Amino acid sequence: MPVMSSGKLLKGTPIQQSMSRKGNCWDNAVIENFFKILKSETGYNTVYSSIESAKTALFEFIEIWYNRQRKHSILGYLTPEEFGKSILKQAA
Repeated sequence: MPVMSSGKLLKGTPIQQSMSRKGNCWDNAVIENFFKILKSETGYNTVYSSIESAKTALFEFIEIWYNRQRKHSILGYLTPEEFGKSILKQAA
């Protein structure tokens, strides 16, 4: 089966592809790290019974665990929620 390029897959959709210059990998580092964590924490080869169950699992991972419970070293070992609250407190 031939592999289709991402540009061809997106053609005719309202999605705009984001690409940097060759060798400029920094723009993808954050999302690649997130996907690494997502895969390792949710089970890389998990098969969901429906699209709804996959959406629910992804929502719970991001909104319940990743944003509210997981401590991030770059944020001084705060959760994103705690970090956001501390920024608002400092701005007040």
